[in-house]
Amino acid sequence: MSVWATLAGTALGLVIGGPLGALAGAAAGGAVDAVRARASNPERRRVAFSIAAIALAAKMAAADGNASAAEFATFQRLFRVDAREAGNARRFYDLAKSSMAGFDAYAAQAAQLLGPGSPTLEDLLDALWMIAAVDGFHEAELAYLEQVASRFGFDEAAQARIRRRHLAPAADDPWAVLGITPDADAAAIRAAYHALVKRYHPDRALAEGVPPEFIRVSELRMADINAAYDRLTGRRR
Repeated sequence: MSVWATLAGTALGLVIGGPLGALAGAAAGGAVDAVRARASNPERRRVAFSIAAIALAAKMAAADGNASAAEFATFQRLFRVDAREAGNARRFYDLAKSSMAGFDAYAAQAAQLLGPGSPTLEDLLDALWMIAAVDGFHEAELAYLEQVASRFGFDEAAQARIRRRHLAPAADDPWAVLGITPDADAAAIRAAYHALVKRYHPDRALAEGVPPEFIRVSELRMADINAAYDRLTGRRR
């Protein structure tokens, strides 16, 4: 069963609580128990991540006062919305845009459920940056991204690192992609590569409860990491 069908069905009976649980209940047409609970099993984490991703992506698109069709299309691409599930995805997305809960409440609960500063939250933050980039960065969107990052538990150094990936792309600089300096030796290059693989590999995201539909960001980042390592080592895949 796809994550979209799951969100519209039985998984909403899992106790998530808080603003994410309220949004799930609204989408399902009924109430969800508001008891607060940490994500204690993969299924609950999967549902919690899915709702947080939809809610924050929708709030991101609306941050500049103009939630465009292009932004929703980017959301569909990043989160692999099958055409058969477009109606379910759109319903959640539109509800999140108009919900009474603020984005800060969604972000804070996501950090509580998924772990402050976790790679999973970094994937989600990267997706929000990609959505914001669709029609150019608006001042309100940049403020939104900064506040979400803070609520996610990323310190200033981590936020700067993530921001550089999007405002000053280093896709053509393999040293920057791997986070090392040009004087790094072979051992340092290899160590940096393996550390990044451990943190960002899509399998890690799946193991942490990210639904398969939502690992596109991990895949894109891993492709950049592999390409940078190949350039520095002369490897060919």
